[in-house]
Amino acid sequence: MIKVLIVEDDPMVAEFNKRYLKEMKGFCLSGIVHNVKDAKEFLEREQVNLMLLDVYMPGTNGLELLHYIREQKVDVDVILITAAADTEKIQTALRLGAVDFLIKPFEFDRFNQALQQYKEKYAIFEKNKVYKQEDLDDRILHSKQKTSEAVTDDLPKGLTFSTLQNIINVIKSKEGSLFSTDDIAESTYISRVSVRKYLKYLTQLGVLEESLTYGIGRPVHFYTLKKDKLHLVTIYL
Repeated sequence: MIKVLIVEDDPMVAEFNKRYLKEMKGFCLSGIVHNVKDAKEFLEREQVNLMLLDVYMPGTNGLELLHYIREQKVDVDVILITAAADTEKIQTALRLGAVDFLIKPFEFDRFNQALQQYKEKYAIFEKNKVYKQEDLDDRILHSKQKTSEAVTDDLPKGLTFSTLQNIINVIKSKEGSLFSTDDIAESTYISRVSVRKYLKYLTQLGVLEESLTYGIGRPVHFYTLKKDKLHLVTIYL
């Protein structure tokens, strides 16, 4: 399991990140701290693989903590989270070895993408101790580019493999029952707008059957899984 520390001064944002992380397989939350001082003390006590680090915090900011981590040679990877990202801060973060950069407000699918890509690289480094040039090129250095190209070639623009897998898992748990966009959004912590795109795609593919129910207010779209058609989407997963 990949041990994660959340460093975030806003308790509400920290709770959202905690919920997002809970949906990710292969990760476990080691702790939540709200300032740089507590983060340093936590790292002295506990071994952490990945830190979700907010940039803007009262007093010492996240970039200063990242600089401290590199100076002290602490073995932890960092995904930076910030409400604003100017060129200087992005360059500084990358030079200090940040593995990704999430700009608030972000949705679960972008969070999911960042952690999935990290997990893939983490698994590769765990399995291999020596690399050839082609291994580095194909599996590590160019992994983001290949992932992006695959999504563009195989899925409609704006959809990703990881989010599709997450939504399919929830849909399969609702086999035999009607569900709505809101039902999936609440279970996955993905926005209704994004969920609607995936459900529309799955309906066009024939994996879902859509029905319209009229009641008080707006009509509601409900869906049912056509289990015999699941193979049409498993080629992507």
